Amino acid sequence: MDKTTQERAKMPGTVPNRNQILTIGDLVEFKEDMVQELKRIIKECTTGQPGKKWLKSAEVKKLLGISHGFLQSLRDSGVLPFTKIGGSIYYDYEDITFMMSTNKSA
Repeated sequence: MDKTTQERAKMPGTVPNRNQILTIGDLVEFKEDMVQELKRIIKECTTGQPGKKWLKSAEVKKLLGISHGFLQSLRDSGVLPFTKIGGSIYYDYEDITFMMSTNKSA
């Protein structure tokens, strides 16, 4: 072995050992995660509804086709409730649909 290979062998996580071998259980878990994600994407495409309950600002702007400033004014006026966690703002999809239905004109 050359010096680089010997150094890598001393570093944990770089040389596979029996605890790092990919198992059938790992593959099954990966498959289940992929199937769930595909179902969410298909639901989103077919129904037009996002596959998750909470949406970030960028997703809401895309969904409604509105600018950042207009979304800010919806928040400021209290028309669209939101939750702020750290630096991220989240919107409940049900609140968005409620806002749209209550402001619907005949």
